[in-house]
Amino acid sequence: MNRSLADWLVLVPGAVLLMYLVYAQAIPAFDYELGVRMGTQESAQQITRVGAAFWYGFAFADLVIYIPLLLAGLYGYWRGSGWCLPVIGAALGITAYWPIVVLAAAVDARGVPGWQIAEAPYWVVLLPVFLWALWSLWQVTSDGRNDGVSETV
Repeated sequence: MNRSLADWLVLVPGAVLLMYLVYAQAIPAFDYELGVRMGTQESAQQITRVGAAFWYGFAFADLVIYIPLLLAGLYGYWRGSGWCLPVIGAALGITAYWPIVVLAAAVDARGVPGWQIAEAPYWVVLLPVFLWALWSLWQVTSDGRNDGVSETV
């Protein structure tokens, strides 16, 4: 099956994001403090206990919903399966949604006692993730495709 550059630009970053999510979110969903020690999560001393609960909620939701959905969608997209369009679309919708939630929370929490994060790294990582998700969502649903894979080289 021939794949276009656009297909690879959906698949490769998607696979990298999936691997990152398994490391940075799935592990902390089982042990948040291990995630803090690994450097993938913020401690309650940096973001308050409520902030840590919020971040843990994302880790847990990623473990039970987002990671399996992204894995299934990318696999289906790779295989060119017709069933994958709604699955990859749902995963990419989540991928576009969560960076906006996190960035909005980080901005709104500026100056809150106990909230002490360096905001710039969040912008550096999450803005490109958001833009990639929007572009990928457009890509996988454009050109009247219903199998998730383009027919061009």
